[in-house]
Amino acid sequence: MNQQKRFDKLNKALIYVILFFFSIVSLLPLYWVFSTSMQLSSYESPEMERPISYVDSNPPKMYPMGFKLYFEHWGEAREAEKAGNTEEAQYHRDQMSHIMNNTFSSFVTLFKKHDIGKWFINSFYIAVVVTLGILLLDSMAGYVLAKKRFPGRNVIFWVIISTMMIPGQVTLVPMFIMIRDLGIMDTHWALILPDLSMVFGVFLMRQYMYSIPDELLEASKIDGASEWKTFWTVVLPLAKPGLAALGIFTFMNVWNSFLWPIIVLNNADLYTLPVGLKTLQDANLASFKLLMSGAAIAAIPMIIVFLIFQRYFVKGLTLGGVKE
Repeated sequence: MNQQKRFDKLNKALIYVILFFFSIVSLLPLYWVFSTSMQLSSYESPEMERPISYVDSNPPKMYPMGFKLYFEHWGEAREAEKAGNTEEAQYHRDQMSHIMNNTFSSFVTLFKKHDIGKWFINSFYIAVVVTLGILLLDSMAGYVLAKKRFPGRNVIFWVIISTMMIPGQVTLVPMFIMIRDLGIMDTHWALILPDLSMVFGVFLMRQYMYSIPDELLEASKIDGASEWKTFWTVVLPLAKPGLAALGIFTFMNVWNSFLWPIIVLNNADLYTLPVGLKTLQDANLASFKLLMSGAAIAAIPMIIVFLIFQRYFVKGLTLGGVKE
């Protein structure tokens, strides 16, 4: 028994080590984006013949050099002040200021010389509107397909699910023609309306609705609640985990959408963040620090959403396991 326990502990420790290794590997690109966005692009000292850039240094620096150099000059300034050498202390303070300005210069440039703030707001409100619309419409469809008995219910469900096999690229031209005929080209409505319903969301909510006991719905109707009140006050509160998982998936999908927005939008003031970053890349092919700073800003909302709602990711992946 003791040997079996030791084996189980060793096995668990090995699993944790493997998972930790792969988590580090998967997070390395994200770390590289943030590290490069804050890397020094120009630094010089009396010991150097010319300014040096750490952004494209070879071998590459795995951490922002600005922070290391900042604390080195901070220590030198403290020593110079103790020795009464005010001129040297002022030099080190000037270097500290230059290092910090250079470290975050690309973020300042993005907001001062580019419209990244406007692109960020456009992406955020479009993602929120689409997410709320999908949560309402797909939850209603999932509720009907899971809890209502009517002829052809399963046929309708499988017809809806079958559309998931159609690649999105196949529908681009028909959808473009519809948007053009509606007269909403080059508007945010062209991004919102086509995404207001998602087949995967219907499937997800239908599967989750099966876990809601029918007795609760019957009790609500016996108490005199209307169909809408039953749905709003009983079904939706019980479906919060499923709604949270669907909301996360939807928000991430809309936030990262690139192909459709770049097709229907021509006005730079209407660009979403992915489209705006593409134009930023076209105009600054050699400025890796600027591009990485834009990518870092785009990644921040996704990181926040993940950290807040991470427990729902796993639940969202297991919702499809509910049997009828």
